[in-house]
Amino acid sequence: MRSLRVRLFATLLLATGMIWLSAVAWIYLGSKREVEQVLDNRLQEAARMVSSLVGAVGDAGTDGAPRTIPAPSSYERQLSCQIWSLDGRMVARSTGAPERRLTEAPAGFSQREVDGETWRVFTVEDAEKGVRVMVGDRLSLRERLVTDLIMGLITPALLVVPLLGMLIWASLGRGLRPLRLMARNLAARDADDMSAIDAGRAPTEVRPLADALNGLFLKVEAARRHEREVTAFAAHELRTPLAGLKTQAQVAMAAADPEIVKAALRQILAAVDRTTRLVRQLLDAARLDADAETRPLTAVDVGALVAETVEGMRAPAGIQTRIAPELHGYTMRADPESLCLAVRNLHENAVQHMQAGLVEWAARSDGGGIGVRDEGPGIPEDELPQVTKRFFRGRHKSPTGSGLGLAIAEMAARRSGLSLRLRNRPDRSGLEAEILQG
Repeated sequence: MRSLRVRLFATLLLATGMIWLSAVAWIYLGSKREVEQVLDNRLQEAARMVSSLVGAVGDAGTDGAPRTIPAPSSYERQLSCQIWSLDGRMVARSTGAPERRLTEAPAGFSQREVDGETWRVFTVEDAEKGVRVMVGDRLSLRERLVTDLIMGLITPALLVVPLLGMLIWASLGRGLRPLRLMARNLAARDADDMSAIDAGRAPTEVRPLADALNGLFLKVEAARRHEREVTAFAAHELRTPLAGLKTQAQVAMAAADPEIVKAALRQILAAVDRTTRLVRQLLDAARLDADAETRPLTAVDVGALVAETVEGMRAPAGIQTRIAPELHGYTMRADPESLCLAVRNLHENAVQHMQAGLVEWAARSDGGGIGVRDEGPGIPEDELPQVTKRFFRGRHKSPTGSGLGLAIAEMAARRSGLSLRLRNRPDRSGLEAEILQG
């Protein structure tokens, strides 16, 4: 059952039917109890009334044969009366009453099967007159009364159910109209239309869906804008080194002086290195964006990771790297791949912004993370909140930088449940970047 309207219709119709049947059962039981009480009261009243008149009837029975008390046809169908002497002789009976004794009980209410029918009997004993008056009615008549009452309720219900079903179906169609209108409006949109859905007049139940769609539109629009920015930046950044490569290659081919050729080749290598780094950073950023899977965190030997990363990178002449002794054997819970990506980009950022000096990796004294310090120009204080944004290049930008290194480092650290903190060194020029736990 895929249709929401059909599902709601079936549910409401079934619930209404169950409630109706429960109400009928409740009315049946209550009516049966009330009818039995009313009819028992009638038996008592009838028996006492006959008992008050039994003297005249008893005096008339001189021949020893029981007398028949005439009764209207309606009375004959409902109540039967017998008058018995205390010595076991029938004195009189009503028209239609059985000839067998209605009950053996001396007084009060009782039930007995007579001639295949069950009777409800009330007996009154009058010792002064020497008689017992028995008034009874058939239980089948009582059941028929209750059945007629219930049928009077069910018959209109059977006629009303189709009308109720049509009303429920029409009401569901009207109630689901906002969803149909929303679907029609979305289907009529262009692929580039990411404007928010107006949920101001939507029902309360539909508004969460509209809000969720609006949130999705915002995410899709942000992703598309980011994709356009990345594409435009990559096209611009790649165009420059590629054009330089072509120019330097032409210079090398046209030059006869070996020194000019060597200089052109060195420029070509520098351009290739810059292009390679830019492409790698773009791929790293795209992989971090696309990888939505949460990876398990493990204990990572940070000292070994930093040493391997530094060893695999070629630092320019005049730049030294030092790994503090306390970092060896130091572990952090992280995703190894993401932590390696963060460490590599932080180290590259430190090396790219230095002409000469020391890059130092160390563990925090409180054991809450690791940090790297360089002796470069640092970052202006007003630019510190901006440098982790993609493609942001501040006043102290490197000729070979692309504005992606710190952004990738922060994304990679966040994927491992870590955080990145940047600050200028208070003792000298340079930047201090820390990867913090928690």
